Amino acid sequence: MKTLKHSRQRDTIMECLMNRHDHPTADTIYTDIREQMPNISLGTVYRNLNLLVELGEVRKLSCGSGPDRFDADIHPHYHFVCRKCGRVQDLPMDISEHINAIAQEHCPGQIDSHITYFYGVCEDCMKKTS
Repeated sequence: MKTLKHSRQRDTIMECLMNRHDHPTADTIYTDIREQMPNISLGTVYRNLNLLVELGEVRKLSCGSGPDRFDADIHPHYHFVCRKCGRVQDLPMDISEHINAIAQEHCPGQIDSHITYFYGVCEDCMKKTS
């Protein structure tokens, strides 16, 4: 495997992600780190995010019709996606390995993990409509 050269931009992107828990988009990360690195391009942010995903240091969340979001917490966990505002948040619940066993009954291959998104309306959006 090719040795990865150290990158200040990649470190800054990773630090930005680790300090957030709102699952930002690449555009949001770009806007945030431009304060520290005014010359960074959006393309550099995208390339580095994709590299971090490829290296397994960041998780890319594709939650539907909106833009991909990114999560520095790579441990298995579930997410809730608000259908109104698009907010993505972690759900503090245990991962169900039982789902893997149920799916395995219908799969000729070997299942070792799963990704699940729960969709609905977040508390803030519910308050706005009441």
